[in-house]
Parts: sequence; C-alpha cells; structure tokens
Amino acid sequence: MAEKRVLIITYYWPPSGGSGVQRWLKFVKYLPSFGWQPYVFTPENPSFDIKDETLVKDIPAEAEIIKLPIWEPYHIFNWLSFRLDGKKGSEGNSVSSTKKSFFQRLSGWIRANLFIPDPRIFWIRPSVKFLNDFLIERNITTIITTGPPHSMHLIGLRLKKKNPSLYWIADFRDPWTEWGLWEKLGVGTWAMQRHKALEAKVLAAADVIVTVTPHYVNRFKQLSGKDAVLLTNGFDEDDFREINYTKSEHFTIRHIGVVNEQRDPVPFMEAFQQLLDEDEEFKANALIEFVGDVHQPFKDYVEARLSLKPFVRFTGNVSHARVMEYYGNTSLLLLVLTGYRDPHGFFPGKLFEYIATGVPVLGIGPVISDTANVLQQSGIGVMIESNDLAGIKSSLMNYFLEWKSNPNPIVSKGNVSIYSRKVITEKLISLLK
Repeated sequence: MAEKRVLIITYYWPPSGGSGVQRWLKFVKYLPSFGWQPYVFTPENPSFDIKDETLVKDIPAEAEIIKLPIWEPYHIFNWLSFRLDGKKGSEGNSVSSTKKSFFQRLSGWIRANLFIPDPRIFWIRPSVKFLNDFLIERNITTIITTGPPHSMHLIGLRLKKKNPSLYWIADFRDPWTEWGLWEKLGVGTWAMQRHKALEAKVLAAADVIVTVTPHYVNRFKQLSGKDAVLLTNGFDEDDFREINYTKSEHFTIRHIGVVNEQRDPVPFMEAFQQLLDEDEEFKANALIEFVGDVHQPFKDYVEARLSLKPFVRFTGNVSHARVMEYYGNTSLLLLVLTGYRDPHGFFPGKLFEYIATGVPVLGIGPVISDTANVLQQSGIGVMIESNDLAGIKSSLMNYFLEWKSNPNPIVSKGNVSIYSRKVITEKLISLLK
C-alpha cells in the first residue's frame, strides 16, 4: 500500500451516474499509478436521480471506500409530492420545470432558505465525528472535499478546525453563492448572507482552492483574496479506445446530457427547422436526438411543431458505456450554452468527451468564452452565437455537405491530450505534494 494517503469526501459516487460523479471517480482511478492511496468517504444511502452501474468498473482495487448512512429530507418531499402532485418528486424538480406546482415552489424555497447550504447538512456532524478518528487511525494528513453539495466543504471546515495541521483542498465543480439557479429557487436575503458567510469561511480555511474553469478561477480568487487552481474536467482515454466509428444512415445530430432551464436548444431548433423547410435534401437526411433528461417545456415545444416533430428523438438517460456507442455513429455533436447565467465562463459536463470523440462539435453560445476557446484550440468544433440563425444554418449545412460527400465517418483527432484525465490527475498530484 502506498505511503502517501489522501481522503476524498464526496456525495456523488457510483452507482450514482451523470457527469458530476466522474470527476473524482477518474481522479481516484489514476491516483494509485502516481503512488497515492485513495480513500473515498461517501454516503451509504444517497438520494440521486441518475444511476449508472457501469461506472463501478473504474473504481481501482487500491481504493478504500468508506460509507456512512445519511439522513436526507428528500424521502419526505417525495412522499408529499406524490400525495399532493400525484408524482414522485426529485431534487431537480424545483429548478427544472417552468410550470411548477405550489409544492415544487415551496420545496425549492425550503431548499434555498432553510437547508443551508443544502439538504445534506444532517450528514455533517456524524461525518466529522467518524472521520476525526478515522484520519488519526489511518495516519491521513491530506483531505479533499468536492461540492456541490457544499455540505461536503463544511465537513472539511470542521475537520480543519479540529486539526489545523490537516492539509485541505476544497474543490468547486460549480460556484456556491454565484450559482445561477438561486433566484429560481427563491433564496432570500438572510439565507444568501448565510451562504456567503459559510462560503467565506471555507475559502479562508482551505489550504488550496480548486475549480473547473478559468472564469471560476478568477471569481474564487476575487472572493477569497488568494489564488485558485484550475483543474478542468476531462476525458478518460480508456473509455474511447474501443469506439466503433460507422457512418450513420442519416445525418444524425446528437445532444448528450440534460436539457433544462439552464440549457435551451430552442435557438438551434429554429435554425434546424428553417433548413428543413428550405432544403429538401437536408430534410430527407437530417435527424436530431437528445440523449438524457429533457424537461417537459422543451418536449412540448417540439410536440407543438408538427413539421419538426418527425425529425426529433428523445432518448432518456443511458449508461456511460452506451453513450460511447452513440458517439460512434454520430455525424455532429450539439453543445448548448444558451440559457446559462455565465455562459462565457462555463464548461458543460460533456465538453471534453465531445472533443475526445473526434466527431465535429457545433456549439451554440457566446463566441468569446472559455468553451469557445477549448473548441478552437482542439480544432474539433466551432461556437456560433445563439441569435445568429444565419450562422447556425450555414454551419449546419457545411457539416451536412461534408457528411454527404464523405463515404467514411468524419472523425479527426485534434489537440486534446491536455484534457486527458490521467494528465489532469498529474496536475492534482503536484498540489498534493
């Protein structure tokens, strides 16, 4: 067993699915190859919407997974939601629907104003009690907390207070007080001040602040008054070794991931429909598929347009392994930043997997942005402003003509190695040392 040991405190861990779990799953996968023994502390019975058993294969044998039961209020909300709305609630319901029931609005308000920083607060005290002894027993002097949920950072804060010599890295996959959905949840002035006070304590006490985009680095630097470190998300080369690339029967455009209030494909769909109306050959070949959770208002938008509906497919959540299969017969990948509060400083979860496929990527969002820079530097795709319908149509037609004239699938490996999970883990190691 490696002498260098690190404890990662994370809420999301397999069999939880989605992009949020993969960041630290992949770090843990590669830490042993650099001589570090990973310990992962995670809830025994978490509440999550997406499940993916295929991710379990990436947990290395060297990792020790420690689980502690958690009590969360979601089972109460689910029961009340079923009684009052006739359907099961979920954490995402309070932010993902434009037509919310009274109970959804109430649960969102409670989530933002009473459970500060989030509904996992009840796990903080028992976790600190358990981990304080565990760290001593295992002689672990380095810990990493990753949020959201930001209750994980409060566990780190309390452990640091108990043992000031503990070396603590706080990883922010998303902003805390500058999160784009607080207004939709109805956060009040008092609650936001409380959030800001807790955030300030975490930023002041952590030895290292890590985050995922250049924009967030600058924001956390301003909030904390000290440097923050960029560790982007990435792609795992092992996931892409066995992709079987085949030319699809149709010009198949795919969007992989969630479509919600923060990710609005409507501007792209308007351009797509105009091309259907204007070009018979495009209409005879084009198809767009959304793989992942799609909120009802967007489905209603498609359903209401009879001339658009036959060309759109909705596929629910699939395993990460299945996503790899989809990549293999996709003609064009769609990336949507329209609707985000700070789209110029945001990296969508699938960005780095997209560019690793070598399949062309069409991004809809600000052309001056962190994501646009990645697409340009990788040479895999382009970003078009969401209000530039002519530009979107022109790019779509260019990709379509290239697909039509090329007998083979269009795949070009660009300059993407810096976003390899193993390369990024090496950067993490430099922080641990």
